Amino acid sequence: MHFVNAKSILSAKNGMNLYRGCSHGCIYCDSRSKCYHMDHAFEDIEVKANAIELLEDALKRKRSKCMLGTGSMTDPYIPLENEIGNVRKALALADQYGFGFTLITKSDRVLRDLDLLKSIHDKTKCVVQMTLTTFDEGLCKKIEPNVSTTKERVAVLKKLRDAGIPTVVWLSPILPFINDTEENIRGILEYCIEAKVYGVICFGMGLTLREGNREYFYSQLDRLFPHLKEKYIQTYGMQYQISSPRNDMLMKIFHQLCEDNGILHDNHKIFEYLYSFEEKSKYVQLNLLDYL
Repeated sequence: MHFVNAKSILSAKNGMNLYRGCSHGCIYCDSRSKCYHMDHAFEDIEVKANAIELLEDALKRKRSKCMLGTGSMTDPYIPLENEIGNVRKALALADQYGFGFTLITKSDRVLRDLDLLKSIHDKTKCVVQMTLTTFDEGLCKKIEPNVSTTKERVAVLKKLRDAGIPTVVWLSPILPFINDTEENIRGILEYCIEAKVYGVICFGMGLTLREGNREYFYSQLDRLFPHLKEKYIQTYGMQYQISSPRNDMLMKIFHQLCEDNGILHDNHKIFEYLYSFEEKSKYVQLNLLDYL
């Protein structure tokens, strides 16, 4: 890891990257793409040394409350978080100043901060987003080697459900010729039904490949799935958006299962929910004895 001093911490949409780079080792990670201008080795995590000071200053100056977010570029619960603690500090600031919070992760480390997640949600809204890609535990360990397994992530979703924290699942990416099967989609959605997730985000059965992450992905295919790289090149060439040949069939199953089980599956509506700030009404609960 290495430290830098950042000039700002919140984006125009109130998202933040407390770390840059990742050690999860997911073979498909879009954040490796060169367009993000990461000028250091991906596994050499960049830590924003002044992130928490910048965040507190930004929250003090905000004219109105909003939802804060993290995790779109780097999983907030990489192992380094246990040492640095920037995510927990950010959650504590959101709780202190009355802001909502949403985060995206693949790690069960999020449960370490359950106390803060609940406290934030008691005042406004806190939503945990969890990525699920494969129902198969063995395949999960191959394509996402350093994160919590699918079953471990589902256990987190259920604990969050029991704690009253709403959850959203990202069904992404679905890798052609690897996890683009009906069994996989049904298996993941069955987990979502059991965990009573609020919604499932899915942009289609496929993935994106661009300069930087394409080369890494293909090198991992050579290592894990011999000869599959050649099939990708033959089928897709240098396309950016890679769609499974089974996309239409699998998307029909996805929408139907979600609809039948009361799970929101309209991406636009889910994002509206994630980024809309809701302040809970303040009230005094009177004890029945007061009337006696």
